[in-house]
Amino acid sequence: MLLADVARTSGEVAATAARSAKVAALARLFARTPPDEAPVVITYLAGRLPQRRTGVGWSTLRERPPPAAEARLEVAEVHAALDRIAAVAGKGATTERKRLLAALMSAATEEEQGFLLRLIGGEPRQGALDALAVEGLAAAAGAQPEEVRRAVMLGGSLGAVARALLAGGPPALAAFRLELGRPVQPMLAHSAKDVDEALDRLGPCAVEEKLDGIRVQVHRDGETVRIYTRTLDEITDRLPDVVAAARELAADRAVLDGEVIALDEDGRPRPFQEVSSRVGSTLDVAGARAALPLHPVFFDLLAVDDRELLGRPTRERHAELARIAPARRRVRRLVAEDPTDPDTRRAVREFAREVLELGHEGVMAKALDAPYSAGRRGAAWLKVKPVLTLDLVVLAAEWGHGRRTGRLSNLHLGARLPDGGFAMLGKTFKGLTDATLAWQTEALQRIAVSDDGWVVRVRPELVVEIAFDGLQRSSRYPAGVTLRFARVVRYREDKSAAEADTVETVLALRAGAMPTPDDTTTPPSATTPDAATTPDVTTTPPNTTTPDVRAAPGDPPEENPAP
Repeated sequence: MLLADVARTSGEVAATAARSAKVAALARLFARTPPDEAPVVITYLAGRLPQRRTGVGWSTLRERPPPAAEARLEVAEVHAALDRIAAVAGKGATTERKRLLAALMSAATEEEQGFLLRLIGGEPRQGALDALAVEGLAAAAGAQPEEVRRAVMLGGSLGAVARALLAGGPPALAAFRLELGRPVQPMLAHSAKDVDEALDRLGPCAVEEKLDGIRVQVHRDGETVRIYTRTLDEITDRLPDVVAAARELAADRAVLDGEVIALDEDGRPRPFQEVSSRVGSTLDVAGARAALPLHPVFFDLLAVDDRELLGRPTRERHAELARIAPARRRVRRLVAEDPTDPDTRRAVREFAREVLELGHEGVMAKALDAPYSAGRRGAAWLKVKPVLTLDLVVLAAEWGHGRRTGRLSNLHLGARLPDGGFAMLGKTFKGLTDATLAWQTEALQRIAVSDDGWVVRVRPELVVEIAFDGLQRSSRYPAGVTLRFARVVRYREDKSAAEADTVETVLALRAGAMPTPDDTTTPPSATTPDAATTPDVTTTPPNTTTPDVRAAPGDPPEENPAP
């Protein structure tokens, strides 16, 4: 397949707002895509590279040779060329990368050069979300979208499903099922402002401790245990404590969902950062284990023995989990069979209060009749925390001044849009410690795509958890709202940008938020989207040319003081 076909389709998808038109454009392309090239084509459409990093900086990308007159460059050639560029290392690597990149660009037409520059440079995503690709694949192959979606959830890779579907047609989807040793995408939760709202929305439900640890998926097949993160990376060798715990289960074959936490001498949870550091340790695993033992706590069971439980209701999965896992390996939970009963509601409130007193993050409420929707942020799971938080993507950062001179400080934050882009909702520099400032300055420069001396724009990869006090209407931002008194809680290195919260989530919170003042009635210092008033979705630099980031006009060219 020609790269020009992919570039042209990417442009069509980005240029139209109609979902049906996006899906139709993708379907036309997939119908002509060779099955073996489908994983690369889909990755390119999503604005990503299979190689992840090529070592090519923005300064190198500025040097564009004259374009080719005719489109002859094939997707397979581009993939191979980028493999060679990514493999370059050692002395003279920069010069060799420039040479290889120049050869690739020389073979590309002007349209293809523009597409490659955005792709290699890490420009924000181009509007071809995986959800749209699923529908496009289904249309191209004559399959049901829900069947394709389920195959992706169970297979873990849209590219693998696309290859099989385009080669074998709809019957090929039957090969994608829950298998031991192949992780599935985790089920995710929406937010509720308090337990009463959660009970009202869910009806009969289980209310569980929400642990502030590292999400893990554990697969046991006899004595063989494999452990995966929420991003489906295998980390078995780092967690011998979890392996040992899995071997204690009263089932030889099982797939479990849970969290890994650490406890202090009083049995209270240790900080998330300590757990994250321990899980990330790969050098002296035995020493790290002795210094900080980890405790796996499970809250769901996806399969047991030879039975898949994904489609079974929560109450049934929990009963099976209780059968195979001892109480100390399960989250504490309270079942609310009748949420309308005043005594039940009082018991749930008391349970939530006790959970917080124990030092945990909050509670999770889960509908008792709901299946496990792998890879979906379903309405059947609601998280309740004492402070509203959202997981947002860093789109850019401003160089600080004064005490923060030389550090990237004011963060531009983004929430996901349905088409795969990110909408600006504000900025924040609140909550940043000196250590975090130093860390983020290095981390953001590693993924920078431009620096005009004021704002450093970055690839939308880092996810940061933002706390805020309420919503405020604002005509400055495309979603019509911004967040008040936002502050950084922590970076979520365990999450990808695709797992960040959406603009839809932000707007859904509005109904449950406190009365929201109009931005025209707030004090002058609050009318400008600054760190203290706009926590959640952010502003990219003015005059940005990237179509995927919805920007607010006229952002001030400096880090704003707190009101």
